[in-house]
Amino acid sequence: MLSLILFSRSLLFLLGMLVITPLFALLVILMFPFSNIARCRMASYWALGSLFWLKLTCNLGFAVRGRENIPHQPSIILCKHQSAWETIALQVIFPPQIWVMKRELLYIPFLGWAWLALSAIPIDRSAGREALKKLVTHGQDRLAKGLWVVIFPEGTRITPGARAKYHIGGAWLATHTQTTVVPVAHNAGLFWRKNAFIKTPGTITLSIGKPIETAGLKTDALNQQVEDWIEAEMLKL
Repeated sequence: MLSLILFSRSLLFLLGMLVITPLFALLVILMFPFSNIARCRMASYWALGSLFWLKLTCNLGFAVRGRENIPHQPSIILCKHQSAWETIALQVIFPPQIWVMKRELLYIPFLGWAWLALSAIPIDRSAGREALKKLVTHGQDRLAKGLWVVIFPEGTRITPGARAKYHIGGAWLATHTQTTVVPVAHNAGLFWRKNAFIKTPGTITLSIGKPIETAGLKTDALNQQVEDWIEAEMLKL
């Protein structure tokens, strides 16, 4: 009986998302003549509506620790990646932002086109050093426009309790632009697992670490500092 209820609630959430996502994606695309900030604010309304619908249908809410650690200037968010949830929630919790993502994701109908309109930064992982150069060029441009940059250093969603290599791209961008880094940990994967249809009721906890100033820091040292904080924080969630 419980499984049927969870399935029904998750199905209702999905049906709602299938309605609102194309509508907001179209609005973002039509807003292309406006500023990046304006387009990102429109996307944040989609995220706000999605989280409200998630709470209403699946009884899955969230709590945030460390809001006081959010800097006033555009910064780089290096976030744990476990679920689709954080790609939605970060847009509500932090100021207007864009993401660094695999370029293949930009080909997804509606969502991919909206990400393109939002000036997301596409990455070709096979390009090696050249990809890092482009990341710095594009990242510097977005930061100068007042946008935050979100990067998931693990590169893919990781099962709760597991660990993966933290790729150097986020730390590279931060040290080469001397931009503040904000580490973020959360336990969304316990409630909304990778590629899972069922969403489990509860409260996701997201924790924001103290900002890290990157001036004088080596890329490897910064990457390790971020990994150490996130993984230690994960044990507390």
